[in-house]
Amino acid sequence: MKELFFLVEEALEGGYTAKAMGESIFTEAETIDDLKIEIREAVECHFDTNDKPQILHMVREELIIL
Repeated sequence: MKELFFLVEEALEGGYTAKAMGESIFTEAETIDDLKIEIREAVECHFDTNDKPQILHMVREELIIL
């Protein structure tokens, strides 16, 4: 079972961006729910049916300021 990880960040101009780790996939959306849809569509376009990952992970980097 192939997995693919996306690094999710808040965009400076608003909304969110997602970049796949190890693949040239990048997408953006205004909300997290919309971003999930955009990620699925980007993966569908990027991979052939037989090579498509079965599990997608969204990893959000959060800063903790001391």
